[in-house]
Amino acid sequence: MIDISEKDITVRTAKSQGTIVLGDNAFEIIKNGTCKKGDVFTTAKIAAIQAVKSTPNLIPMCHPIPIEAVEIDFEQDEYAKSVTIIVIVKSTGRTGVEMEALCGAATGCLTIYDMLKYADKAMTIKEVKLIEKTGGKSGHYKRQN
Repeated sequence: MIDISEKDITVRTAKSQGTIVLGDNAFEIIKNGTCKKGDVFTTAKIAAIQAVKSTPNLIPMCHPIPIEAVEIDFEQDEYAKSVTIIVIVKSTGRTGVEMEALCGAATGCLTIYDMLKYADKAMTIKEVKLIEKTGGKSGHYKRQN
């Protein structure tokens, strides 16, 4: 791990997202709330929050940092038969929370896959990406596309 002891303590945020393309059958199940495993969005939200908090256990060189807030939102796209999970993480510390936000988005997508794999195994997780970050020496970053 790198030495972050000389870095300034600042408020740091990161926003990430991931998209899962479901297909017709799985999308109808999620849209109608009829998943036989339970509430897909609530389960994915809890899994994403757990992943945010567990990131240093999953990614070997990540520093354990205090997580002060996590926001999770979902956007359904009926045309694309997809769901996008948006994860926003906030912390005050010496290092950023990009990895935590990305882990949350990926795990949320994986949880949706797990909940709906009985309906369609051809789902595709794509575009797990950092959207925006604030704080720290590198300053503000916002994805242009």
